[in-house]
Amino acid sequence: MKKYNPCLQAVIFEVVDNQMTAGEPPETKETFERLREGGFSEKDAKKLIGQAICVEIYCIGKNKEEFNKERYKQNLRNLPREPEE
Repeated sequence: MKKYNPCLQAVIFEVVDNQMTAGEPPETKETFERLREGGFSEKDAKKLIGQAICVEIYCIGKNKEEFNKERYKQNLRNLPREPEE
């Protein structure tokens, strides 16, 4: 069973909101709108986008990689399929 961390979710949702407000990358807002039009709730759409963000955070922390904007955008395009490293 996955553990739920409301503080972490709030931070990830803030990142999603900040990206959409700033329009950077534009794919975040485009993905959010696509998911909403596809029937996902606002919260679920943000959770899905948050998965793509978490892949980047993981790769930065665990693998000492730079933020990979192309992988991030590809993972956004593939949603709702689970993101890949």
